[in-house]
Amino acid sequence: MLMLNHFQVLNDTWVSFPSWSEDSTFVSSKKTQYEEHIYRCEDERFELDVVLETNLATIRVLEAVQKKISRMSAEDQAKFRLDNTIGGSSEVIHRKAIQRIYGDKAPDIIDGLKTNPAVSVPIVLKRLKTKEEEWREAQRGFNKIWREQNEKYYLKSLDHQGINFKQNDTKVFRSKMLLNEIETLYDERQEQASEDNAAPPSGPHMTLTYEDSQILEDVAALIIHHVKRQSSIHKDDKYKIKQIIYHFIPDMLFARRGELSDVEEEEEEEAEPDEDGTKKHNGTTSTKSKLLFSHTAATQQKLSNCDDAYNLFYVNNNWYILLRLYQILCSRLLRIYAQAEKQIEEDAREREWEKNVLGLKREKNDSPAIQLRLKEPMDIDVEDYYSAFLEMVRDLLDGNMETSQYEDQLREMFTIHAYIAFTMDKLIQSIVRQLQHIVSDEICVQVTDLYLSECANKATGGSLSTQASRGSAESAYQRKAEQLMSDENCFKLLFQKSKGTVQLAVELLDTEEENSDGPVDTEVDDVPLLGCQMLSLSMFDSICTKFKKDLSFSKIKQCAIFFLRNLRRIRKCQRGQEMQMREAKETAKKSSEGGEDSKMECMFKLNSYKMVYVFKSEDYMYRRTAQLRAHQSHQRVSTRLHQRFQAWLDGWRKDHVTSDMAATTYKWLMGEAQEGLLPCRTVCEPKIIHYQNINKYKVTYSTTL
Repeated sequence: MLMLNHFQVLNDTWVSFPSWSEDSTFVSSKKTQYEEHIYRCEDERFELDVVLETNLATIRVLEAVQKKISRMSAEDQAKFRLDNTIGGSSEVIHRKAIQRIYGDKAPDIIDGLKTNPAVSVPIVLKRLKTKEEEWREAQRGFNKIWREQNEKYYLKSLDHQGINFKQNDTKVFRSKMLLNEIETLYDERQEQASEDNAAPPSGPHMTLTYEDSQILEDVAALIIHHVKRQSSIHKDDKYKIKQIIYHFIPDMLFARRGELSDVEEEEEEEAEPDEDGTKKHNGTTSTKSKLLFSHTAATQQKLSNCDDAYNLFYVNNNWYILLRLYQILCSRLLRIYAQAEKQIEEDAREREWEKNVLGLKREKNDSPAIQLRLKEPMDIDVEDYYSAFLEMVRDLLDGNMETSQYEDQLREMFTIHAYIAFTMDKLIQSIVRQLQHIVSDEICVQVTDLYLSECANKATGGSLSTQASRGSAESAYQRKAEQLMSDENCFKLLFQKSKGTVQLAVELLDTEEENSDGPVDTEVDDVPLLGCQMLSLSMFDSICTKFKKDLSFSKIKQCAIFFLRNLRRIRKCQRGQEMQMREAKETAKKSSEGGEDSKMECMFKLNSYKMVYVFKSEDYMYRRTAQLRAHQSHQRVSTRLHQRFQAWLDGWRKDHVTSDMAATTYKWLMGEAQEGLLPCRTVCEPKIIHYQNINKYKVTYSTTL
């Protein structure tokens, strides 16, 4: 019964056949080129094994037939015949083996084996054995080739992300891609606010995390290593870059500053005495005057010791791109470091298991694959993987290592987790280019100088508990930054430290741009060809007047000055135009009757169309329906605030005020406890203020002594 059950589940009908990736319509089953190569090697190995085993099976059958014939007499040999199985149990296997050797002559050979086996069997058997030896020799050569190819492509076949990662990651490093990323988030928030007919919410568009500050030292070492070998960067610029990497960025991230001792020693050696006895560095200022962030060291040292602190920095495009790339480099180095630590733990755990369970003590580079010579021993210990990785990155940056060798070595160490380090050299090169631009571009230098000047005003951060006291200074810092970066994006960077981790909140501010210094005269009919040109005020007014009657928006969709997301807003404005005009007339009438004039004053610059408000002139503006909404929600808001205050007061009174203290206070309030004061009488007058019952106490003093 057991044998019958086995026969019922045996698969003697279906045949396994390899399916190549181009034959499959499913993307998930798409194989990489390295996987296909290994699959083909295995398929070739399988086909050769089938050929050898088929030939060997035919040899065994014919050897048995030959032994049987040798025991026959001559008369019996002449009468002896073979059937279609040629002495075996299969009609196909032996026929295939003979056809593989004799080709087109195979039918004649098979017919000879069946009709005259005494003569044909020894000849065919000899030929089969000869081919067996040839194919076995070829198999040994093929096994060596297949082993080399499998060793070459095995780790690559496991790495599914590394193939396309390099191409896609190179695009991510581009400045345009990084700016488009946050600008897209900004546009989505603006569109969502316009659809909800509400003001755009404030807050960061992107939040980045720095989990480990110790990794900053390795990041700085790699960047400065590449900076030192750039002959195109001036020596003074290199020194400024080192200050940014060793001083400024660690200060922003509440980390320990790096050392500049090696730089100072180099400059002291190259310094030449002047006529008055002072030293100059190639005609530039002294080292002490070059220290850009020396006066911020004490403040940042205090913040680094606080558990909750923040730094505020308003930057332009180049600074944002630099810090974005810097964060990417930190996160990738941290992932490589974490993977190296994980592999150290796994190796130690495996050694401990072999020692306790198997009673073996395996030395380094003593794995079974190395003992069988299936794998070359590595010169790097597991404990040194991370330091070896950093050295490999330096060699790659210096051109002392090929990219293919670098990637293969990474795969040997970190297996499928190595792909994030394939573009490490491109990332560092992009960071160095941004640093070079920051220390040489005028706007970038002004952004840095503005930050240093605002540090003295305590507008660049501090403790979170005292953030409210710096509100006015930070607002002034923001206005100055927006004015400085009026021609490009202005980013608000907030570095916040909490529980040992640092988070960077990035917000793209809404600022007006100046695209030209003079008006551009253009005809209204040429509007679709304007592109990114600026329109004059009269030009824009005439265009809006022209399209007010075009409710189908057929021309507006082709006009270059309109966004499609604003079409619904234009329709809504057209529908409520009469209501707005009527309310405007009523407002003007009330203003004229009341004799109130607007205090807000502003000026327009005709060349740039920029509106500038006059200092100390202000007005309060509110939305058309703001008063109605405020009146409708006044009771609900007042009740909620009163309940919150009452709940807090009850909790505080429960913890800090006893019943005797409450009774004494009530007697004093009602004038029952004289305590040497003038005779008086307290009267309680209940009232309702802001929808809440309020007790108003009135004290009447007695005139008699």
